[in-house]
Amino acid sequence: MFRNIITLLALCCLSLNLNAQVITLKDNHPDRHVVVKGDTLWGISGKFLKDPWLWPKVWKLNRAQIKNPHLIYPGDVVFLDLSGAQPQLKLLRETVTLEPGIRVEPLDKAAIHTIPLNVIAPFLSQPLIIEKDQLAESPRIIAGQDDRVVLSPGTRVYINDIPENENVDWYVYRPGDTLIDPDSKEVLGVEATYLGDARIRKYGKPATADIIKAKEEIFVRDRLVPSSDNPITNFVPRAPEAEIAGRIMKVYGGVAEAGPESIVSISRGAVDGLEVGHVLAINRYGRVIKDPEPTKEALEQIQKQKTEEKPKLKELNFDVSRDEEGKPIVNFEKAPEASKELVLEPGYIKLPDERIGLLMVFRVFDRVSYGLIMQASQPVHTLDSVQTP
Repeated sequence: MFRNIITLLALCCLSLNLNAQVITLKDNHPDRHVVVKGDTLWGISGKFLKDPWLWPKVWKLNRAQIKNPHLIYPGDVVFLDLSGAQPQLKLLRETVTLEPGIRVEPLDKAAIHTIPLNVIAPFLSQPLIIEKDQLAESPRIIAGQDDRVVLSPGTRVYINDIPENENVDWYVYRPGDTLIDPDSKEVLGVEATYLGDARIRKYGKPATADIIKAKEEIFVRDRLVPSSDNPITNFVPRAPEAEIAGRIMKVYGGVAEAGPESIVSISRGAVDGLEVGHVLAINRYGRVIKDPEPTKEALEQIQKQKTEEKPKLKELNFDVSRDEEGKPIVNFEKAPEASKELVLEPGYIKLPDERIGLLMVFRVFDRVSYGLIMQASQPVHTLDSVQTP
C-alpha cells in the first residue's frame, strides 16, 4: 500500500514537471528597462529571458491578448516582479496628472514593434503563395500605351477585364518559383513574383489602369491581384502549442547562407497549426557517417548482406551515394518520410541534429510560411530543419 502511494505521488510530480514550462532568466538581467525608440518586443524580452519566446507566459497574456496584445510605447518602463512563484514582467507607464481624474499621455509616440519591420516589410504583402495555375484566371495586361513593351511607372495599360465595384488598387505579379516539400516532394504552392502596383482608371472589357510603381520590369501578359488589407504587424513571439517539424526551403536576399535578420520560407503553414508570431528552432541536419569502429553485430550484418540477394537501393526509391571504398550510403535527406528509419546501412551512424538558431514566423499561408531568423550560432542553409523549440 505504502509503495503504491509513493508511486502515485511520483507520477503526480512527474506530470506537474511536464506541464510546467520552466522560465529561465538571463544572467545579469536588469530589474527594469525603459523603452526607447527603436526597441523591439523580442529585444526587450531577450534582456530578461534566456528564451525570448516565453514572453507571453512571463507577461501573463492569455490567447485573446496574444492575438491583440497591449501596445508598448517609448517611455514605458518594463520591470521584473519576482514576488510570485514565477517571474512576471509588468508595465509602468509615465503619465502626468493635471487634476484629480484626468491624466495626459503623449499622443505622438508610436508603439514599438515585435521585430524590425523594415527588414520584413517587402514580405508582409509580397511575394504571394498561390496554387498552381491560379494566376491563369487573374486579370492580365493585354497592351501598353503606344505599343510599349516595357511598362514603367506612369505608363497607361489595358487589362482584359475588371468589372465595376472591384478594387481600385492592384498588385502586378508573375508566376515564380515552385515550392516543393523537401521531404514528401509534394508541390506546396507557387511563389508569385511581385512586380509593382497598378491603379484602375476605368472598369470594363478592357479596363484601363496606370502603373503606379514598378519593382521589376512589367510586360504584357503579367497578371493582376487585388491589393490586400493592412498586414498584421502587432504580434507576440511564442512557441507553437503543437509539435511542428518542417524544413527551410529557400533563403532570400541573393545569399547562399542566412544569418540573423535573414528571411526564409519553410515547408509548414496554417494547415499544420502555424500562426503569425510562432517561434521555431532551427536545427542543422545531422550527417550520416561511417562508424570508425563498427560493432560485431554490424560486421555480421555487412557480411550477411554480401552473401544475400536484396533489392537495389535505387529500386527502393532512395538517393544513393558511395564512400571512398565504393560502399553505398543513402542520402538521408532525400529518403521518403515513411522510410527514414530504414535507410542506414550497417556500419553507418546518423549524427544528431544540432540547434543552431531561432526564427519567428511573420506571414502564414495554407502550406508555406515566411520567417525571420532571430538568432543563429552558425550559418543557416536550405534544408535545415525547423521545429517547435
